[in-house]
Amino acid sequence: MSILTLTDADGRRIPVWQLLLRYVLLLAVLALTVGPFLWQLSTSLKGPGEDIFSSPPKFFPGHPTLDNYTRVAETIPVWDYALNSVKVATANVVTNCVGSALAGYALARMRYRGRRAATLAFILAMLVPVEGIIIAQFTTMRELGLNNTLIGVLLPGSVAAMNVLLMRNAFLNLPHEVEEAAFVDGANVWQRFFWVALPSVRGTLAVVAIFAFMGAWDDFLWPLIVLSDPAKFTLTIGLNYLHGTFANDERLVAAGTIIAVLPLIVLFACLQRFFFRGVGEGAVKG
Repeated sequence: MSILTLTDADGRRIPVWQLLLRYVLLLAVLALTVGPFLWQLSTSLKGPGEDIFSSPPKFFPGHPTLDNYTRVAETIPVWDYALNSVKVATANVVTNCVGSALAGYALARMRYRGRRAATLAFILAMLVPVEGIIIAQFTTMRELGLNNTLIGVLLPGSVAAMNVLLMRNAFLNLPHEVEEAAFVDGANVWQRFFWVALPSVRGTLAVVAIFAFMGAWDDFLWPLIVLSDPAKFTLTIGLNYLHGTFANDERLVAAGTIIAVLPLIVLFACLQRFFFRGVGEGAVKG
């Protein structure tokens, strides 16, 4: 066999030029997706004496420094903003995991009148843009007295339709025989949910947790509308003030961006093995 003969996972031969083309495309996608983050990281580590707009651009800082991160904390209460974001994002993860799991199980495994209509309602909810209902959300929060509170930021996204459908399809993929065996052994519906169904969809639950955390952490428009007290601002709003006040200092903006992105990277690194397994478990089907 020739040393240049390569095969894929199914044993089919792959021409060398085709393999090279794949890697070129992968490197191009990598440059487009990871490149901006690496450039922001490099900019945040450059000192005031380095020209960040030099031509050709210098990717690596000549004298790396963490002073820009210290200056961000001195300019705005970035850690207070980050704590507010952590509170909202953590609560959003809990409410989405609990609510989506319960609703998804009810849609997938229980039999009752109106189940198809309820599933259709969740599908239609995904088609409505956030901008189309944001005035109604604001009015609702005002009537409930939750304007300018972190609960008001949390409540509209506490259970997302997409997450409910992900959990529904994950539960649909479970064999009915397992639950039937538990039923024969005397397990009620709550016991079947907690001890049989839920442990089998941990991967999809991790996907829901990541989506919920990212959605709450990155949200900008809704917190900007519902919050007016600077002490309750989330990190995305706080960084916007940093950019507006110090638009000429790109080093501060880059440092603030890295502070905002770092928790997402840590979360995904911790849950990535569950994430890729869960995408297959809860893929949205017709």
